[in-house]
Amino acid sequence: MTVLPLAAMAVTASVLALPVAAAAHPSGDPQTVSVARDDQRPEVVRVRWRVGGPDDLTLLGVSLGLLPPERVLLDGAVDYRATDPAVVASSELFSAYLLRQITVADGARTCLGAVAESKALARAGATIDYTCPGPVHTVTVAVRTLTDLNPAYRAAATGPDGQRAVYGAGEDSHDWILDGAPAVVATRRGSGAAVRVAALVGGALVVAAGVLLVSWRLRRRRAVA
Repeated sequence: MTVLPLAAMAVTASVLALPVAAAAHPSGDPQTVSVARDDQRPEVVRVRWRVGGPDDLTLLGVSLGLLPPERVLLDGAVDYRATDPAVVASSELFSAYLLRQITVADGARTCLGAVAESKALARAGATIDYTCPGPVHTVTVAVRTLTDLNPAYRAAATGPDGQRAVYGAGEDSHDWILDGAPAVVATRRGSGAAVRVAALVGGALVVAAGVLLVSWRLRRRRAVA
């Protein structure tokens, strides 16, 4: 029987505890995602991603091999440190992870992403610019961040004109309209309603005018008689 050194046993136990630790975090604040088109570059879609809690960055850093596994404790707690976001943000492994887990497509055309430098990952999140083959109007954005650690994670997403969606395991893809179409639709519906109201009011005025004309003619005939 092989006896492991205490240090090796501690590291092994920490690694084995990772799934338990991951299970404890989806119950916290959800990730947030915002989707928008660049006003100056109509072919660029900008996605901003932010974790729900900074300890999620520690968990992600451990899973990417950027932080030591013993930072996730046996009871599932995460030993978060203020330097963790900077360690994660500065790694190419993290950028590759975002580009792998967040994708943008314009129909059948894939948009190429580039992660911007982030100096405040825990507070401001990460920004990714996706350049599409041409100007975009509707895009499909898939978000799978952290669900690879635990499927219970969710991401609350927002887009132009009040569009909203919730991403999760099995619901990791959503279509976003970027050119203000929802507002146009709403305006057209409003205009249609206004036309219908105007028609009803106009019809009522015509009927009232007819009644007044008939009444005036009757009075005139009586006066002549």
